[in-house]
Amino acid sequence: MAFVPLHPIGGPRDRFLEADEVRRNGEFLAAKGAELDARRAEIRAGWGEKYAERVHAKGKMTAWERVEALKDEGAPVHPVGSFVNWGREFDQAGRLLRSPGAGVVTVLTRVEGRWVVVIANDNTVASGSWWPQTPEKIERAQELGLSLRLPVLYLVDCSGLFLPEQSRSFPGRFGAGHIFKKNSLLSAAGVPQVAGVFGDCIAGGGYMPIISDRVYMTEQAYMVIAGAALIKGAKSQKLTSLGIGGPEVHVHQSACADQRVPDDDACIAAIRREVASMQSSGCAYRRGGVDPAAPRFPAAELDTLFPPDHRTYYDVRQVIARLVDRSLFWELMAHRGKEMVTGVGRVNGLYCGFIANVQGPVPDPEHRGKVKPGGILYREGIAKISQFSRACDSDGIPIVWLQDISGFDIGTEAEAHGLLGYGSNLIYTNSTNRTPMFTVLLRKASGAGYYAMAGLPYEPVLQLSTPISRQSVMEGRTLAIATYNTKLDDDFAIASDDPAERAAIEQGMAAVEARIEGDMDPYAAASQRDTDEIVKPSELRPWLECLIEASYQAHGYRRVKNPRIWSLHDLQVLTEGV
Repeated sequence: MAFVPLHPIGGPRDRFLEADEVRRNGEFLAAKGAELDARRAEIRAGWGEKYAERVHAKGKMTAWERVEALKDEGAPVHPVGSFVNWGREFDQAGRLLRSPGAGVVTVLTRVEGRWVVVIANDNTVASGSWWPQTPEKIERAQELGLSLRLPVLYLVDCSGLFLPEQSRSFPGRFGAGHIFKKNSLLSAAGVPQVAGVFGDCIAGGGYMPIISDRVYMTEQAYMVIAGAALIKGAKSQKLTSLGIGGPEVHVHQSACADQRVPDDDACIAAIRREVASMQSSGCAYRRGGVDPAAPRFPAAELDTLFPPDHRTYYDVRQVIARLVDRSLFWELMAHRGKEMVTGVGRVNGLYCGFIANVQGPVPDPEHRGKVKPGGILYREGIAKISQFSRACDSDGIPIVWLQDISGFDIGTEAEAHGLLGYGSNLIYTNSTNRTPMFTVLLRKASGAGYYAMAGLPYEPVLQLSTPISRQSVMEGRTLAIATYNTKLDDDFAIASDDPAERAAIEQGMAAVEARIEGDMDPYAAASQRDTDEIVKPSELRPWLECLIEASYQAHGYRRVKNPRIWSLHDLQVLTEGV
């Protein structure tokens, strides 16, 4: 019973794609990838070289330089929330300002062999101040640490709220003050928090590090509720913010910090020592002596599997084959709900469940000999993934949801089959699961199907999008048809014979479709935090290596059953041959 029957999945690319298809798909994804790389570089530059030079002139590192110095040599860095505020401009006395990455860097990386969450104020963007959506981005990173019990490291260099925009970041349930509640919840859960204070930490920036288990301050850092500029008579008293709240005060008098260090390098070294003293990773134990291995078919090929036309299908099993170790996979219930794939593979030696939409025509169990379109949730598929999701939760297996979904089945038969009830069952399952769940929007993420397959409203630990993902209630063309339905015949053709009216309807439908296409852009979603990060398909394997390892790193905070007693074995026996 302990045997997990992993079998080969997928095949060499030249067996299922013609050379022209590989070239066409590759050129399409290469263009999308180049655009993604350029935008990442723009965000990483902050406000530009001039502002980086100002930071260096003070003898300090930029936020990204601190992250690079903190991480293990050769360790990957996975940013979260890179595109928050992308495309937004803020008017300050007629001057339009941008806040790249909302002025804060949040990443997953390895320090002393452990996955950690790093939150670093971007001191090249308005001295690391908090803009609209900065608090929410910080809180999302804190949630990631809380969900997986990962150490959270704060690299604090923050001048508080960007005051011209305070009304959009100070109040509200998830405004700036909620950061400190998240600090408290992390502490209450026993999640290690370590803060390095590197510069001006005013108001909220001063509060941010205090609840951490360890607080280090450099010699030019200070933490104050209000700086010298706001204290009456400060000039005549020759007060400075450093004198009011520098390391001399907070290390030796107030005890709001633990230790003073000379500079950025020394502070980063101290944080690394703290991480080294923490509990070691449980990943080696959970691997059970199985070594990590790359997929048999290169993950880089994922950038050539997706057609340029989102209506053209591909084989999702070939995608999975390029994500799991050795391209080995245990598919369960393959004979039922064939519009869905459910199964288990290893990622970097650790077990992980996969739930994915099948594209293209699939057999229709209700009408023998007929087929129906894939990428849609039907009754059997919903029941299948609900049961698989519950079993993974029972067994403590993390789940990766690979979404490419157009929504639920609709029509008289669908309602008679009770799809509302089956869908509610799936939603209940995913709302109450305790096992870590990660959602990847491969392409379409439409309607209630996006919700049911652990979309962001159902609080997966993290949601990733590709540059070709499309989030919407319905596609632009479909919405245009619905908007002008009374003007169309049963074949959705314009019913009017009046040339002027036909032209107006055509123009109106085209405008609706264009607007929805713009709304579905993944950068628009990421800008308003409707997805956590945009990644190339070829980057999914490294991301999953990080996320699945992080799921098993901490000990004792969640149920993890050994494979001998998995519920999945019972499920396989009871459904085998049905």
